[in-house]
Amino acid sequence: MEGILSGIASRMAAAWFVLLATTAVALLALYDGALPALAVISAWLIVCAAAIAAIRPRLAAEEESVPDSLETVLAFDFGDLPGLLDEIDLAIYLLAPDGTVLFQNRSASDTFGKFPLGSHISARMRAPGVLDIIRDTLANGRVNQIEYSERLPSERVYLVRSAPVSDAERPVFMLVLRDVSEARRIDRMRSDFVANASHELRTPLASLRGYIETLQGPAKHDVKAQERFLPIMLDQATRMSRLVDDLMSLSRLEAKAHLPPDQTVTLNALLGHVRDSLLPLAEDLEVSIHLFMPEEPVTVNGDKDELVEVFENLIENACKYGSEGGKVEVYLKPLSPSGAEVSVVDHGPGIPSEHVPRLTERFYRVSVADSRSKKGTGLGLAIVKHILTRHRARLSVKSEVGHGTTFTVRF
Repeated sequence: MEGILSGIASRMAAAWFVLLATTAVALLALYDGALPALAVISAWLIVCAAAIAAIRPRLAAEEESVPDSLETVLAFDFGDLPGLLDEIDLAIYLLAPDGTVLFQNRSASDTFGKFPLGSHISARMRAPGVLDIIRDTLANGRVNQIEYSERLPSERVYLVRSAPVSDAERPVFMLVLRDVSEARRIDRMRSDFVANASHELRTPLASLRGYIETLQGPAKHDVKAQERFLPIMLDQATRMSRLVDDLMSLSRLEAKAHLPPDQTVTLNALLGHVRDSLLPLAEDLEVSIHLFMPEEPVTVNGDKDELVEVFENLIENACKYGSEGGKVEVYLKPLSPSGAEVSVVDHGPGIPSEHVPRLTERFYRVSVADSRSKKGTGLGLAIVKHILTRHRARLSVKSEVGHGTTFTVRF
């Protein structure tokens, strides 16, 4: 009887606002005499009963769920294990036999957010494949592994492994998620690189083979055909040579990417040398190259030959792809305390914004036809990026369609 009265009292306390409002309305009705007293009291009792009944299921659910979850978590004492797991750079969850989360380490909290202990793992992991291996491990004690991808908020790939980690008396199961996104990205880049390099070499090779077969056969004694085909063959061979040279440059740069340069380079003289070497190309394209440099020398730590290659690439690209603007401007300015900034500005058609983030990818071209017509290999900016990475420098690109492009190197 005492328990029943206690339950009713707790439910009435939870519905106190409704009861208070109902009582006020009932008293007001009695005072005004608008309704008979018996009707008012009956209505008051009905509303009170409804309020208590409405609040009862929620209280019952809370009474049933909270203690069970807490008891499940508190029943396990892991000793020093949580401190050790917190130092592991993998997302780790410890699960009870029913899938309840008993523990999550720091990496799991940082990666997927804090998770209320005592809740079921399905509240956090909703991928069907992941839930399937968890259920199989919980039911059969088998070790399972699966690769799981997330698209939002950014694309990530995880290697998910579930396994039992304790004896049968107090079974505990471990769920481990290892981020392999970077490894998968590198694998994809490597396969894309091989495919792109093969494609780039296949086209001029097929062209050369076709012309050679023609000269050996139907045009064997055709002087006019030979005069027409031989320059094209030379052009295709030169294209392959440039491509192979660029591939070799990338290979060399990757081999020594961890070795910072130890020379001192004066950028004033270097940019003047690059400008002079590109004057014949600029004259052919009817583009003028203007240098804006301070009087005092600006020096940086670097490899002279590699920095020449960087600025030759940037200024040559500005001349080729920004020739409509008629001029290319190169600005050099020192940065405190010992840095420098070089900006290469053209006034050409500009680059659409969706292409800008991918410009330094290997073989990426804004316009394939335009690049090939100007004898580009699609590797120039990739080489620039690798050289600047070795020099601990950064490349930024700003472009607006119709208003030109600015490439800025900051040391």
